[in-house]
Amino acid sequence: MNSHQQVNQLTEREVLAAAAELVTAFSRTDTRAYFAAFSPEATFIFHPEAQRLESRSEYEDLWDGWLADGWSVTGCESTDARVQLCGTSAIFSHTVKTTTRVGEITETLRERETIVFIRQGSRILAVHEHLSTAPSGAAESSAAPAAASSSIPEAGVVASGTAA
Repeated sequence: MNSHQQVNQLTEREVLAAAAELVTAFSRTDTRAYFAAFSPEATFIFHPEAQRLESRSEYEDLWDGWLADGWSVTGCESTDARVQLCGTSAIFSHTVKTTTRVGEITETLRERETIVFIRQGSRILAVHEHLSTAPSGAAESSAAPAAASSSIPEAGVVASGTAA
């Protein structure tokens, strides 16, 4: 491996920090910060959607439609975090419990999510996200959730928060 490849290798700390920023922005329904965490070429597979979203802009269009309907995230807890380093990329997976609201209707979902991160210039950005339902019998993590912030989380917990 040459020195350029070594410099571009991701570290667990960098990936956890990038994931924490992404989850925190999502938990606040902070559109600008949330989408800034993704590469423009990112792809997305979400279990409720009929097809893969082929770019960040496709997801932004979907998100804008949700916002127009009055949708917002009111809470998001991330547990069971795992980082698999793959040189200049990394796979982050976790269990996420998300509470959303549309008008007076609140919904809480427990899902599993995988996010692939790469280094683009000086930033660590997500290039793929896959969200699936978590089986009802899946074990809950014993880790306590951390406060929502952009700081680097404890191992096993990314971020959590409740929107105001």
